[in-house]
Amino acid sequence: GRGFAFRRKQKIERQYRKLLKKGRKVHSQQDNQFTDTYPEHLKHLYLAEEEMLKKRRRAPDDSVLSEEKLNKAVECHYTVLPQDGNENKANIFFLLKIMTEGKFKKKTSNQKAKEEYEKIKAERARKKEEAEKRKQQREAAQRLHKQKKMEAYKILSKKTKRGQPNLNLQMEFLLQKIQQKT
Repeated sequence: GRGFAFRRKQKIERQYRKLLKKGRKVHSQQDNQFTDTYPEHLKHLYLAEEEMLKKRRRAPDDSVLSEEKLNKAVECHYTVLPQDGNENKANIFFLLKIMTEGKFKKKTSNQKAKEEYEKIKAERARKKEEAEKRKQQREAAQRLHKQKKMEAYKILSKKTKRGQPNLNLQMEFLLQKIQQKT
């Protein structure tokens, strides 16, 4: 319940909250530093520099990136256009090019976990299919073996009118067996 591990956990949580509060205070002080204490004759320079820093921190515009991607994909699209002129194939290639270009970004842990799960799932499905194939092959071999045994049993168990074993059929069966082996 309330052992040393619990107390350690609470201590770490308190330290984390303290760090968060300090971080908030530092950020608010930095924001005030840039706006309140500028000398009037240099204020416009500081504000311009602050805007430049904000632009650098902000991620590049997605719309511009997507347009660049489209342009690159279009260039590649036209260079690798199939000679039969099939536009459907070309459009599919165009979409694949755009999709594959985005795949080289770093993956999040969630994406990595999903990929891992998909790999494991595919592996399990493949193993299951292989096991099913082996099972079917084994069953087919067993059926064939059983059928041959039944035929041999029918031939060897035939009797004459008096109830004696039919030696002619047995000899023919043995002859066939020998001929099949050679």
